[in-house]
Amino acid sequence: MSYSLLKDKVVVILNNSDHTPDKKLTLICELLKQEVDHYDWVGFYFANEEKQTLHLKTFAGKATDHTVIPFGKGICGQVAVSNSNFVVPDVKAQDNYIACSIDVRSEIVIPLFKNGTNIGQIDIDSNSLDPFSQEDEEFLVWVNEQVADIL
Repeated sequence: MSYSLLKDKVVVILNNSDHTPDKKLTLICELLKQEVDHYDWVGFYFANEEKQTLHLKTFAGKATDHTVIPFGKGICGQVAVSNSNFVVPDVKAQDNYIACSIDVRSEIVIPLFKNGTNIGQIDIDSNSLDPFSQEDEEFLVWVNEQVADIL
């Protein structure tokens, strides 16, 4: 599916006043996992600044033990500190990688900003090696911008 068509579907989800923000996030995770072949796990983590941890709020894919991640640990924890997108073509090449599944080969994490503050992130794992393009990154930045508006 094209990202422009996916954008339309994301907008429909976010504009549905019958759903809570958590339900909307879950539906976005499910949509992305279902519609993008190389998105095998999609989740939103949110920051607890006081404890310097990320907490998994919603996801689509296999359950993970990594529901709380300290800032700085793993790809997600690094993004919490750097405030920058992080694309990992091969997770085996990363020293600070937290393995969520033996099947995961690559990961992309995009910070979620609200009023200029990094409040969380979208995290996507792929069982394919190096599948993420600039188009994926731009699309996920856009998704987070839309999600920020409902939080």
